Amino acid sequence: MQAREAAERLGITQRMLRHYEKVGLMDVRRSENGYRLYTEADLRRAGRIHDFIATGFSTREIRTMTACLTDEGAGPCEGGIEKLMEKLGHIDRLRADLEDRREAVLSRLATLRHALSQRTSSG
Repeated sequence: MQAREAAERLGITQRMLRHYEKVGLMDVRRSENGYRLYTEADLRRAGRIHDFIATGFSTREIRTMTACLTDEGAGPCEGGIEKLMEKLGHIDRLRADLEDRREAVLSRLATLRHALSQRTSSG
């Protein structure tokens, strides 16, 4: 099938499909006139790539997990658990950092509100 239909079936844009190919995550066959032709296996691979991106992986990170993208690697794949655990650790660190920032903003907000209430009650 051609790119438009493949993108529609996957719920992504044709541009994303081309990007997956450009960064080396996919190798798509071409017709004689140069149109990309996607097989069912290509669609499954693109779906896996899309899923990894949705969970926070960059295309660079996904390239290190190519065994997880093939039909043969669709189940447990070499290094998959390790990479997912690394990503989870990264997400946890980001989450903790955001929580610290949130607490700092709440603290400053409370200080400003208190100072303003003092000003209006003494004025």
